[in-house]
Amino acid sequence: MLIVSALAIGCARFAVNRVGDAMAGSGTTFASDNDPELIREAVPFALKLEESLLAESPEHRGLLLATTSGFTQYSYAFVQEDADELEATNLTAATAQRVRARKLYLRARDYGLRGLEVSHRGFGKALQANPKKAVRMTGKRDVAQLYWTAVAWGAAISVSKDQPDIVADLPKVEALIERALELDESFDQGAIHTFLINYEMARPGVKIDEAAARAKQHFERAMQLSGGQLASPLVAYAEAVCVQKQQRAEFERLLKRALAIDVDQKPDWRLTNLVMQRRARWLLSRTDELFVE
Repeated sequence: MLIVSALAIGCARFAVNRVGDAMAGSGTTFASDNDPELIREAVPFALKLEESLLAESPEHRGLLLATTSGFTQYSYAFVQEDADELEATNLTAATAQRVRARKLYLRARDYGLRGLEVSHRGFGKALQANPKKAVRMTGKRDVAQLYWTAVAWGAAISVSKDQPDIVADLPKVEALIERALELDESFDQGAIHTFLINYEMARPGVKIDEAAARAKQHFERAMQLSGGQLASPLVAYAEAVCVQKQQRAEFERLLKRALAIDVDQKPDWRLTNLVMQRRARWLLSRTDELFVE
């Protein structure tokens, strides 16, 4: 009887891991979709399924990565974006959406840290003690987990200006993303460089011209790595740099260039481009508010 029970448990775990492998590798199905609203409705079910599978197989690296990236992307595309667009007409609703976005980003961050802990025992404590030393444990196979954990954590900080305990974690975000850059700066068609466009402009204690110069270097590299077919670096530079530098003409030029991208040219980037084009249109609608003549 004990042997039969052990076999049953082993088979169940094997089945969970196989489903987990399939779920972890299903990202392109969503990424190539041409209907963001369909994805908005479908993703929560997929994320809860991933969480259910993780409850049965808590150290499944692929699932931990998929859950980290999934919660981060869902929160940015469908929660934080809604909050930003609502702010002008319904501040109460926008604030509630930002609180929700923060919770989702922090959930994503926690899955990301779990993934790094699975690969490197003691990583969490080491990160608390000395972030720059802790990330030296990681290698190239950890780049995706480093990137998505940093993005989730950085996004949580960006919507938590009234939460000093969260903002105080910025050095940990910096350590994670800089390690990812060091290990594979070309990751995901320049995604790390696109993140750093925003990060450079938000880095505390840095003069705006110096920050803008570094952000421009990241922008140019992101454009090179993506072949100019991703809207995200264009939107990031327009929003993070052009607004702070009050470069209205460049702001409009970059956003119009983002809108001109044919989303069908790169099917695997279709959903990302559609989401970023939505943000580009919203930013253009606010041009007169963002720039002082």
